[in-house]
Amino acid sequence: MKFTSLKSIFFYLLVFISSYSFSQNITLKKFDSRELGNERYLKVYIPDSYKTDSTKVYPLTIVLDAEYLFDVYVGNSILFAKKDKAPEQIIVGINQNQFDERYKDCSYQKENSLPTAEGAAFYRFIKSELISYFEENYRISPFKTIVGNTLTANFINYFLVEDYPTFNAFININPYYAMDIPTMLQQKATTLKDENRYYYVSNGNYNSSKRENSIKNTNLILKNIDNPKFIYKYNYFDNSTKTASIGESIPNALAFIFKMYAAISKEEFDKNIKDLSPPDAIAYLENKYVEIEYLFGSNLKIRPQDIFAIEPIILDKENGDYLKDFGEMINKLYKDSPIGDYYIGRYYETGGKLKQALKYYKNGYMKLPEDDPNADGYYKNIERVLQKRDGTYIEQNPKN
Repeated sequence: MKFTSLKSIFFYLLVFISSYSFSQNITLKKFDSRELGNERYLKVYIPDSYKTDSTKVYPLTIVLDAEYLFDVYVGNSILFAKKDKAPEQIIVGINQNQFDERYKDCSYQKENSLPTAEGAAFYRFIKSELISYFEENYRISPFKTIVGNTLTANFINYFLVEDYPTFNAFININPYYAMDIPTMLQQKATTLKDENRYYYVSNGNYNSSKRENSIKNTNLILKNIDNPKFIYKYNYFDNSTKTASIGESIPNALAFIFKMYAAISKEEFDKNIKDLSPPDAIAYLENKYVEIEYLFGSNLKIRPQDIFAIEPIILDKENGDYLKDFGEMINKLYKDSPIGDYYIGRYYETGGKLKQALKYYKNGYMKLPEDDPNADGYYKNIERVLQKRDGTYIEQNPKN
C-alpha cells in the first residue's frame, strides 16, 4: 500500500473518531414543514461551546443528502476547528433518502432547468422555513454554507443564481448540472457584488463521461470569470471513487472556504502583505480579524503568530516609525503580555528617548513571572538603556 494511501486512511479514521466522540452533540429533529406539507427529519450538530459561551455566534451550514454527507462534514468541521483552521459551526443535515425524497426535492424542468413545483417547495422550505427557524432560535452569524452531492449539488445552485444569494459558500461535490445551470452561473458570477461568494466544485474520472465532461466544461467557464467577489476552486480527483471523493472534497472545500479564518500562511503573506507599508500591514491585520468576527462570530484576538508574521515589515521599513503603533495594538489585545511594551520601548530607544524607553521596558519586565525563562533576556533591554543613559554602553560586535 502506498504511503499516501496510509495517510488518507489515518485522516479518515481521525474524522470518524472525532465525529463519534461528539455524537452526543448531534440530535435528530422532526420538522413540520408547511411548504412541503409533511414532516422532515433533520440532524443537528451544536458545538460544546454553545452552552458555555452565551455571547458567541456561529456560522450555519446546511447539508443535503444528510444520510451520506452529514457525519463526514461534522467530523471534518470538528478537526478544522480544533486545528484553528475554521470556526466552529452549527450544522443542519436534511435527510432525503428514506423514501428517495431527493428526486422530488431536487427535480427540475428539462426545458429551462428551473425547479419543478416540488423542487420550488423544497427551495422555499430551506430558505423561508429552515434558515428562519435557526436564525430565530439559535445564535447564527451572517456566514452560511450549503453542501450537496450529485443531484443535490445541482440544486444548491438555485440559492446562488437568485437575486441576492442566500448562502456565502457552496460546496458542489460531483454536481449533476442541469443543462442551463452553467450559463446561469456564468451570468450570476460575473455580476456579483458586495459580499464574497465561495464556490467549490469537485470532479473525477470515476464519474460517467457525460457527467465528467459537463463538470469540466463548467469549470472552463467559471475559472475564467474575472470578478473578485466570486472566489472559485476546482478539484479533479483522478485516482478515487465517487464515494471516496466525498471524503476528499469536504476537507478541501473547508480549507478553501475558511482560508481567511486561518492564521496567515506563507501564501497569504507573499500575496497580500509582504509589499505593504507598516501602517498598511497593521491595518490589514486588524481588518482581517474584524472580518473574521463579523462573518464567523469568533471573538478571536489577533493570533500571536499573525503579529509575528508582520513584525519584519514593522521593524525593517520606514526606520521603525510604526513600532509604537504596533506595540499599542498588541497592548490592547494582550494586556498581560510584555511584547507590546517591548515594541514601544524599542520605538523610543531608536529615537533616542531613553527615559520613555526605560519606562516601557520596565513595564514589560514587571509582567513576566519570576520563573519565566525569558526574564533575563528581557532585562538586558533595561540594562542597555541604562548604559546608554550613563554613557557606558559599548555596542556589541562593533565594525572594525
